[in-house]
Amino acid sequence: MVFREVDVVEVKEMLRLWVRGHGYKSIARLTPIDRKTVRRYVEAAVRAGMSQAGGEAQITDGLVGEVIDAVRPARPGSHGRAWEHLDAHREFIEPRLTDGLTLTKIASLLYRHTGVVVPYRTFHRFCAAELSYRPGRAATVRVDDPEPGSELQVDFGRMGLVNDPTTGRRRLAHGLIFTAAFSRHMFVWLTFSQAFESVIAGFEAAWSFFGGVFKVVIPDYGPRHIIGILCPAALCARAAFCGSVR
Repeated sequence: MVFREVDVVEVKEMLRLWVRGHGYKSIARLTPIDRKTVRRYVEAAVRAGMSQAGGEAQITDGLVGEVIDAVRPARPGSHGRAWEHLDAHREFIEPRLTDGLTLTKIASLLYRHTGVVVPYRTFHRFCAAELSYRPGRAATVRVDDPEPGSELQVDFGRMGLVNDPTTGRRRLAHGLIFTAAFSRHMFVWLTFSQAFESVIAGFEAAWSFFGGVFKVVIPDYGPRHIIGILCPAALCARAAFCGSVR
């Protein structure tokens, strides 16, 4: 039997639902993943040490990577699909390594470029084995998860050409992507424009979707002049937009 491969975000979501007490059928109903595939990933997570009593804090990137590696082992005599995907985009990755970008940043840029999420552990192994990546000795500062409802990440993404019913022509559509930092729940506002009015409309729709206003908004590649209007006291391009939580 052939099972559908799922991405990192989907794995995290199904594990969160399981920790919250949902069964396999319930998770399959709430996600686009079939029940048998849900069971394979959850059972792999349990073998890796996850338990329902442990709460959502145990669902780390390391655990997710271990689960994915267990469910999708490399085929005999070759690497897995994630490795093959990285190899196909070697010319995109290598110059950014040379420029000194971190693996996390390169992985983020690769996702924007291709739309494919690759487990960090696989990405690290590929760069070390194929591109002679040797990390420096600088200490890594781990950032703890924020409190629920306290932090929202906002970014614009290219969605491709879409038919515009107003003009009857194909136009480049953008997605204003809102991601809750704690739960990773996501809301996407589609727009043909990145103008101030479109961004405001997207924020208003996001507040309605999430049921309130986050304390902190961290813009990534959103239009900086608009963020400056939303947050006139900002000291830098990534400053926070403050509000109250309902």
